[in-house]
Amino acid sequence: MVVKQKTLANSFKIEGKGLHTGVHVTMNFLPAPENHGFKFKRIDLENQPIIEADVDLVVDTSRGTLLEKDGARIGTIEHALAAMVGMDLDNVLIEVNNEEAPIMDGSSKYFVEAIKKAGIKEQDAEREYFEIREKIEIFDEKSGSHIIALPDDDYSLNVMISFQSKVLNNQYAILDSIEKFSEEIANCRTFVFLHELEFLLNNNLIKGGELNNAIVIIDREIGQKELDRLADLFHHDHIEVKQHGILNNLELHFDNECARHKLLDVIGDLALCGKRIKGRIIATKPGHRPNTIFARELKNKWKKLQSGAPEYDPDAAPVLDTLQIKEFLPHRYPFLMVDKVLSMSDTEIVGVKNVTHNEPFFQGHFPDEPLMPGVLLIEAMAQTGGLLVLCKLEGKYSTYFIRVDNVKFRRKVVPGDTLIFKVILTSPIRRGIATMKGVTYVGSKIVAEGEFMAQIVKQTDN
Repeated sequence: MVVKQKTLANSFKIEGKGLHTGVHVTMNFLPAPENHGFKFKRIDLENQPIIEADVDLVVDTSRGTLLEKDGARIGTIEHALAAMVGMDLDNVLIEVNNEEAPIMDGSSKYFVEAIKKAGIKEQDAEREYFEIREKIEIFDEKSGSHIIALPDDDYSLNVMISFQSKVLNNQYAILDSIEKFSEEIANCRTFVFLHELEFLLNNNLIKGGELNNAIVIIDREIGQKELDRLADLFHHDHIEVKQHGILNNLELHFDNECARHKLLDVIGDLALCGKRIKGRIIATKPGHRPNTIFARELKNKWKKLQSGAPEYDPDAAPVLDTLQIKEFLPHRYPFLMVDKVLSMSDTEIVGVKNVTHNEPFFQGHFPDEPLMPGVLLIEAMAQTGGLLVLCKLEGKYSTYFIRVDNVKFRRKVVPGDTLIFKVILTSPIRRGIATMKGVTYVGSKIVAEGEFMAQIVKQTDN
């Protein structure tokens, strides 16, 4: 099923304090065009630099996830990113007037509520998924975190946390489908141990922290006098410790709210891999450091997948067979160079040609050493690209290739080879001109590649 990209129907604004800086921050969430992704724009800086939500820009994970590009920074972004993924968005521009997102109540709740109110708009471009097809895993020795991705038809997560604490030892959280994010995960708040809170205060951090935007876990004996002092520091009413070891200022939304918040953080951090995930994530003792390490691993796997040969399953039903291909292309024997189409999206097509010894060109190229001519490899890629264009149009059209650039032939093509053609539109079609890049594989090896420009012409009745 084809899933379209989505953006906001209307813009909205979120205001609050940055957790660590304590400064007042305004974030404006704006609709963005197709294939834009999530980007932050620092409107308070000269030239208003844009920072992409990209794991390669992560510079610190000690107290949240911090991105930096050309000296411009934006931090504590994981809750906003989780909300946008959880609400099924793909393209949003976030204008921000400081280097840290507002902490709000320590969850994604306010972001999700604002997205619901603003509305969601479907776009024309198809969403591209990173579909997990085999196990991907990392183990971070420093934190003891272990994260695995496994194949699944949806985006689902299992998270287990473990601390050496009588109050918060082991907790487990499951999200069976990202569609349930708003009701099961969004309002789950961050948590902090009392000893961490004291350290942060003593080191002039969490200037914007309040006892209302975190669950405070009491992990040592503490007297009421000390609790009163703590409340005064945060300008909060005096507090007590509940029987189960947390401050009595907050009621838990779920018994396992802490594990659910860690799951929320995983979603936000993995958004930095740049693609919507289709798979099951199993994370043991996650944190911003291992989360971003895993996001980088996912991005590298995606890049390798994109640069590698498409998967070819000979048992899979084709998107187009030979008879259907002939409805779009005017070519016939001996010049029809595509046997079937395996897959096709708005911007990419994968086609197949089986090369046999009965090809007529082998009679002369060459009788004693049969090789497929390079010019025919170019023609086959061009025909595949033509199908990508023509299948989008209503009525009868033809594609006439008017330019070929950067062609490279990397190895011989001989009888018995199965050619896999992957052709991608490199820019939107404008004024009847399509530009594409084609790559031909035999197995996992590239045998030819090139760039093409074609003119699209409507056929006239004679």
